[in-house]
Amino acid sequence: MELDNLVRSLESSSILVTGAAGFLAKIFIEKILRVQPNVKKLYLLLRANDSKSAMQRFNSEIIAKDLFRVVKEKCGPNFSSLIAQKVTVVPGDITCENLGVHDSNLLEEMWKEVDVVVNLAATTNFDERYDVSLGINTMGAKHVLNFAKRCARMKVLLHVSTAYVSGEKEGLILETPYRMGETLNGTTGLDIDYEKKIIDEKLKELRAENATEQDIKLVMKDLGIQRARKFGWPNTYVFTKAMGEMLLGSLIGNIPLAIVRPTIVTSTYKEPFPGWVEGIRTIDSLAVGYAKGRLTCFLGDPNTIIDLIPADMVVNAMMAAMLTHINEPSEEPIIYQVGSSVSNPVLYSSLQEFGQRYFTKHPWVDKEGKPVKVGKITVLRTMESFHSYMALRYLLPLKGLKILNAALCQYFGGLYHDLYRKIKYVMRMIDLYGPYLFFKGVYDDMNTERLRQIIMEKGAENVFYFDPKCINWDDYFMNVHLPGIVKYVFK
Repeated sequence: MELDNLVRSLESSSILVTGAAGFLAKIFIEKILRVQPNVKKLYLLLRANDSKSAMQRFNSEIIAKDLFRVVKEKCGPNFSSLIAQKVTVVPGDITCENLGVHDSNLLEEMWKEVDVVVNLAATTNFDERYDVSLGINTMGAKHVLNFAKRCARMKVLLHVSTAYVSGEKEGLILETPYRMGETLNGTTGLDIDYEKKIIDEKLKELRAENATEQDIKLVMKDLGIQRARKFGWPNTYVFTKAMGEMLLGSLIGNIPLAIVRPTIVTSTYKEPFPGWVEGIRTIDSLAVGYAKGRLTCFLGDPNTIIDLIPADMVVNAMMAAMLTHINEPSEEPIIYQVGSSVSNPVLYSSLQEFGQRYFTKHPWVDKEGKPVKVGKITVLRTMESFHSYMALRYLLPLKGLKILNAALCQYFGGLYHDLYRKIKYVMRMIDLYGPYLFFKGVYDDMNTERLRQIIMEKGAENVFYFDPKCINWDDYFMNVHLPGIVKYVFK
């Protein structure tokens, strides 16, 4: 009965989902349509200029995905009518007031009908332009909140952040909200309005100098990293997500607010079927490079815990938090860290072993139809060993090219510049991702554990499962995740 009541409560809900074309958003939408096709309404915000282009994105980037085959089979010929009745595609942009929705009739309808807002819109690029990242991850969160405050029936706002707003903290990282202006290194003076002013002034200066768009892009990327590290965050992404949390916490008022902070999100564990994934997720770039024979070394401490959580478990935790906090305002946001590092940790060395075992048994076949042989590769356990490796493999050959005579330099010039670009790119990536390869923190999930207990008491743990303790990582990687990325990610 408790389970029935929990699922039935979605029947009376009109849910606005921002960032609806994102990886987690698609899984969230599919779950709603599969477990509760009688949901009152799903409003899906997609970045688009008009309804036609928004609908094109919805059809090609969401409904056309293999992810929806189970719900399509379940609904049969009624699937199209279900979408027509239950889904409203909304063209907009969270970087704008009113979420960039220009249709006044649609705005009025949403303010009247929406009672749950799920904010999944984000840019997750570590090396994003500062103006873009602040606009989406920080000011976008504020615009979503302002929109929610105008909804007459508002019951709960669910905001999806990232566990890595913690920066490079070590030890047990608690589920605590950020205060406005709080920094990770104790540096004072963090002011979001001032950050926006810095961006505006720099853009004005660059345009006055007739800087190219490429130059502006590079300056904005560097500015983001500079400002993030001034206050203790390692990259622009987590810095702007942390500031988004600060804005929500300071401006929320009496609206119930839950913030879900997932760790590294991987392919689906079980639903709608195991192994669905989209795009190259953080750790999957290593698997792709290794399987294709392009990865010559692993950098990182083999004993570092890599905090992973399957995407369907994240979505189930989101839904549990959403349903639990309906009409339950609190004085500050409730934080749910969704990960595995405390209850079922995975070591970096295990990822290397899984990859070697899987791609030895199931080698990738290249364009010429030949299987790519993989084997043990160099493991660099410190940044010092990485720099030495780079010097021996790349810098010394470059130095040799430099001292060749003019004719040979011209002949090898293309090779020289190609190597230089590769080295510059690798060093930039190591600068951005290096902190996570030697990360010494684990994420407390006591709030999330209490949420699991609530779901168990309602008899809903099989529908809204998100306990990482049930995962056998060896089985998951060998039979679910790695086959999934080969099927959906490899090109």
